[in-house]
Formats: sequence, structure tokens, C-alpha cells
Amino acid sequence: MPVTDTDLLQSLIDEQVITEDEATRAREAHGRAGGALRDSVVAIGAASEDQIAQAIAKGANLEMRHLSDMEIAPAVIESVPQALARRHNVVPIERTMGAVLVACAEPLDFETTDNLRFILNSDVEFVVAPKDELTEAINRYYGGSTVDESVDSMLQEFTDSDIGEVSGDSSRRTADAEDDDAPVVRLVRLIIEEAVRTRASDIHVEPMTDKVRIRYRVDGVCREMQGAPKRLQGAIISRLKIMAKMDIAEKRRPQDGRILMRVEGRDIDFRVSALPASHGESVVLRILDKEKALIGLEELGFDDQDHARFNRIIRRPNGVFLVTGPTGSGKTTTLYAALNELNRPDVKIISAEDPVEYNLAGINQCQVHDQIGLNFARILRSILRQAPNIILVGEIRALDVAEVAVQAALTGHLVFSTLHTNDAPSAITRLIDIGIKPFLVASSIQAIMAQRLIRTICKRCKEPVEPDPRIMQVLGMNPEEAQGETFYRGRGCAACDGQGYKGRQGIFELLEMNPTIREMAFNQTPVEQIRSQAVMAGMVTLKADGIRKARAGVTTLEEVMRVTVRGEV
Repeated sequence: MPVTDTDLLQSLIDEQVITEDEATRAREAHGRAGGALRDSVVAIGAASEDQIAQAIAKGANLEMRHLSDMEIAPAVIESVPQALARRHNVVPIERTMGAVLVACAEPLDFETTDNLRFILNSDVEFVVAPKDELTEAINRYYGGSTVDESVDSMLQEFTDSDIGEVSGDSSRRTADAEDDDAPVVRLVRLIIEEAVRTRASDIHVEPMTDKVRIRYRVDGVCREMQGAPKRLQGAIISRLKIMAKMDIAEKRRPQDGRILMRVEGRDIDFRVSALPASHGESVVLRILDKEKALIGLEELGFDDQDHARFNRIIRRPNGVFLVTGPTGSGKTTTLYAALNELNRPDVKIISAEDPVEYNLAGINQCQVHDQIGLNFARILRSILRQAPNIILVGEIRALDVAEVAVQAALTGHLVFSTLHTNDAPSAITRLIDIGIKPFLVASSIQAIMAQRLIRTICKRCKEPVEPDPRIMQVLGMNPEEAQGETFYRGRGCAACDGQGYKGRQGIFELLEMNPTIREMAFNQTPVEQIRSQAVMAGMVTLKADGIRKARAGVTTLEEVMRVTVRGEV
């Protein structure tokens, strides 16, 4: 029988894999994101898939096997149909005269076991394997591990008549694209499913001179997949625009849309942008996965000291708290984590967002609609009449929004917002440049936090490495001081697709306002002097926090350099 959530957590606690506190955090993360509890345990970093598989195997009195380096005979794979393998996440690994040995993530129920016996016409024996290795093995042996294989197989289904029909007039093209059995429909869906399966945050469909380039952004880095022929460009882009409810006849102006799809058993939102370019429309799908985005403060990657300061700051009764960084640096995730921490029945929270990326239970979220004049400033003025305790402003872009946010902070509200600056001290001068009076900036801002996302080392292939002295020099580290310390890297394995990295974590620069810094803001002191004063007052810079995480074995020095000092090299 399947292992219950309670049994799994208790087993992990008994084996000292996780603590009681981590079990509580996993339950809370599971309550927010849904899905399987084991996924929440992995998501918060409490345990690896290996450790969970070992706990399940021990609890069910089964053997555990690793599939990463195993070669399974084609005849064995063919004994279990692909649909069945994907539905139940099982892989046949050996076949003898008497039975088939099947790897599974957890023991299956009796009904599924009986179905397997009936289909295989043989006895079935089970071993437990890590969930991510099962997924990788299914993709490797049944196809679909990369878009290269999937697109190649799908393109063979396109005939000259298919292309001709899809390339016809817009009404006929719409009808064809809505047919769920049409090859272009299956191709586009496959591209989307593969992106979700590989943990991508964005899908880029970019027309080139001789092909349609397809790239996934995984852990912040773009990976180019097998492109589609140029002749399929119109069909693919039209299908994406239909799914996003865009006007497929409009090809001269940018358009935005959204797609809601159910992928791998969960609802996933895609924010779609179409931009006219020289070789055709470039389409980008941003993947908004609630299960990955709605996480607790503990999972963000704060150092203990910064975590304590952050917790103290967000519980202040009023003032502005800004999170800064470029697009895709995790600002929204951080603010949502803070709001979830503060979300209680006795606290009223209202947000103004463009767009509302994730729905938060118990929080009033307002969507910006510029077409009808419902912009950030107008929503904010209305929000103040709703008597909120906490206000979230999606982004401060212009003077009118900044003025209302500052006035709200000065009249007893706690205001969270984001700003696009390179570091925390620059936000002070940025607000003054927008047009906010220096004395208002000095009196309303409570704290500013800059952040970036760095890739974390794959736990499966993690190994010690001798740090490169040149990289240490670029990062401002003294090689002599690092003697005796152990640094790590990822060798590259099937679990991380040969990258050496799997997952991301934040690095932070938390500037807390004090009387000296407020006076410097009032006097419009240069940014460099503000930064020096903030460091003296205890601010850890982005680079220093990254080095701290490299020393702790979370990431590599190369990754810290890529994220924090690329422009200086």
C-alpha cells in the first residue's frame, strides 16, 4: 500500500533526516502549494529525493535502486506501455522467467498492482527509486527527455497538406488550431509540457532566418533545444496566440495574454508576450507555477542573521519596505512569502499588481487595467479608503505611484513594493530621481533589500574542488585566508541534466535605515558613501552573501562571480 504522509514524515524524523521544525514547515508549504507532501519536503530543502526514497523503501521493507547509471534492455522497457509508465511513474528494470522487476516512487495500491500483473501477464516485484530518477528514466527510454527527440518525432507527422491548411486564411487556421488532434496542437502542448518537466521558468519561441529557435530558461540560464523548420513558424505562433486568446491577425503590434493549462496533475499559469521582430513574431511564455512560487521565508535562502532582521522589519507597523533587483530575480516570490507570514485574520492586506501572478488566500488582490484608467496610483488611492494594515504595490514605476506609497507609509500603513535598481543603496537615490522629496524618502523608508538568484550545486553529484585563484581574486578573496576551507562543485549527472546545478536560492543585501543613513538620504549624499555607511552598520553585500553561500557548499564561486561581478570582469 502507498506510504501515508504521516508515516513518511515520521520515518524521516526517526531516521534524523529532518527535524520536527522542518516537518512542520513541509506541512505548511504543502498546505500552500498542494500536490504531494514529499515534493514539499524536497522544495524546502529539508531532504533529497534519495533520502525520501530510502525512508519509503525502509518503511515498506523493499529494496532501493538507483536508475541513473543503469542500462535497461529495450525488450524490458517495451513490456510496460508508455502511458502506464507515465501515469503511475513506474519503470520496468529487469525481466526473468517468473516476474518483472518494476521500480516505483512508492508502493502502489493493490488495484494498480493487479492491473500491472494483468497487462504484463506475469508476477510483478517492486523496488523503490528516487522520484526524479524515475522521471528521467521514463523520458530517456520512452522519449521526451528533451525537445530534440520530441520535436523530431512530431515533425514527421506533419504532411504538406497539414502545412498548407494551417498556412491558409485566418478563419481556417483558427479552426485547424482548435482541433485537439491536429499535429501542431500536440507539438505545442509537448513543448510546454517538456518545459514544465525540466523546471523551466520561461519558454522562448524565436523566429530566425532559417528556423524557429526554441529555448528554455532553466535556473536562470537559457538552454537551446531542437528548433522547428521555418515552414512551421506560422502554425506554431498562431497556435500559441489562440491559446493565449490573442488576435492572430494582428502581427504588427505587441500583444499580451495568458494560458491556463493542467500539466503533470497541477494547474499552471503561463503569461504570454508576443513581440513583432524582423523574422516574425517572437513569443515568450513565462511559467507561473504556484507550487514553486508560494514558499515560506525559511526556503528563500536567508542567512540566520539576515532572516532575523527581515522578520523584525516586516512586522513594523508602518513604513516602506522595498525589494530591488532585475526582472526574474525573485522579488515577487520574496514579497509573497512575507505576506504569507503576516497573513492573519486580524490583519487586512490589499495588493495592487500588474498582473496578479498568484492568488493568495485571505488577501484582497487588485488587478491593474490601464485600458480603463485603473492604474497603480488610482488603485492605491482607493485602497487607502479600505482601511488596510498592509499594502503591496507590485512595482513603483513613476512619481504618482511613489507619492501615494510614501503618503500611505507616513499615515500608518506598512507598504511593500519593488523597484528596479542594481543594489539596495541605489534605491534611495532612485526615489529622489523619480521626484520624491529627500525628506520624505528619509522619513518613510524602513528598509531596502536587493536580491539575485544563484544556482545551487546538484546534491547528487556534489564533490570537493580546489578553487580557482583567479576567480577568488576577482571576488576580492584572499587565497591564503581560504586555505583549509572546502569548496564544492557539481560534476554533472542525469539528475541535473549534466549541468552540475539544480535549483536556485537567493542572495540578499539588506539595508536597514538608521539615523545616520536617513540624514545622508536627506542631504542627497552620493550612493557610494551611503553604501559604505550601510556596510559599517551591518549590511552584507550581494557579493559577500554569495561568497558566504559558496563557503557553506550551497553554490560555487563561479556562480557567485557570474551573478554579482560579471559586469566588472
